[in-house]
Amino acid sequence: MITKRTSPLDAIKFDARAGWKVSDLHQNANWRFSLDDTARDHLRNMIRSTFNQDRPFFDYTADEFDLGPARATIAAAINMAHHGLGIALLSGLPRRDVSEKEFELLNWAIGLHTGVARPQGIASQYISQVRDVGTDYRAKTGRGYSSNAKLDFHTDGCDLVTLACYNKAKSGGQSMISSSVSAWQALSDERPDLAEVAHHSAFFFSRQNEQADDEGPYYPQPLFDFEDGRLFAKWNRNRVRTAQQIAGVPPLTPAQVEVTDLLDDILSRPEIMFTMYLEPGDLQILNNHVMLHSRTDYIDHDAPEDKRLLSRLWLAPPDSVRLPESWGAYFRSTAPGTVRGGIRGQHYDERCLAFEQRQATHLGMTAPEGTAAT
Repeated sequence: MITKRTSPLDAIKFDARAGWKVSDLHQNANWRFSLDDTARDHLRNMIRSTFNQDRPFFDYTADEFDLGPARATIAAAINMAHHGLGIALLSGLPRRDVSEKEFELLNWAIGLHTGVARPQGIASQYISQVRDVGTDYRAKTGRGYSSNAKLDFHTDGCDLVTLACYNKAKSGGQSMISSSVSAWQALSDERPDLAEVAHHSAFFFSRQNEQADDEGPYYPQPLFDFEDGRLFAKWNRNRVRTAQQIAGVPPLTPAQVEVTDLLDDILSRPEIMFTMYLEPGDLQILNNHVMLHSRTDYIDHDAPEDKRLLSRLWLAPPDSVRLPESWGAYFRSTAPGTVRGGIRGQHYDERCLAFEQRQATHLGMTAPEGTAAT
């Protein structure tokens, strides 16, 4: 446990296991996991024999995917990201002789054993193809995963995110991850006055016009908060910027502007920001409450079959922790072990409800009111 030394934050105590620096990740590779040939061949055979191109992903169940000799390694990687350092990299997923959709289904299958998938956008999609389709990231409806632009540091709208690499870019597309725990420690040490602003004032985030019918176009949340001895972080400059264009959103105060500028500076410092290139067959796993991530811009290949392609899955795991009450405006539920988070979008229907109910029952989870039957 870390106790802050600087007043008025010296009463705050929190678990700092995820408060790593870049040198820590280089010196200790316990966050890296790899599948051997036996495990990889098993997954390849399993996914190719189970995949049906005419079958919706919602119709698959966890029992149909025997992870076999890969199970323990996958579980250890998930646990490291969720309850350890906040980050894990699993290498060696089968890529050779596996189609794009089969590889995507493999990510989905891992998710079925891990948690309840969460919707990710206006189309209420439960798994997203991360590829450049020409999206303007800076537009008021812009999303980074469908552009090739450099992204701001941000968190995804879920407890855990898995990102499976099928193809990498011709150049660029470097993944950047910073510990929000380490960022908070630096912020509170250097400018405790601004740390108070980040902790106690409301920042308004745009929903980028993807809100469900019962949601407003924006929501308030502090950048840092605490619950049960844990630190939680939220940041996305692009969404705070676009929220400023929405009627009813108060302008950022000078102190809020100052803290966001300092936070971005801290997140990009060489000792804080870890960089990596995801290779085909890699699965990156992040805990969004203690990690902030970004990506450089990239140049893609010319051939369609070679273009950068990853699949992204947002998950609510059964062993999740209690969130701060200030997280409730977005996550809907702050209770541990509940189906929470995600972007419901405009196509959240009975099929979505049925899938979530089945998964919640399978994993022994509680579904929040209005999401699935309890």
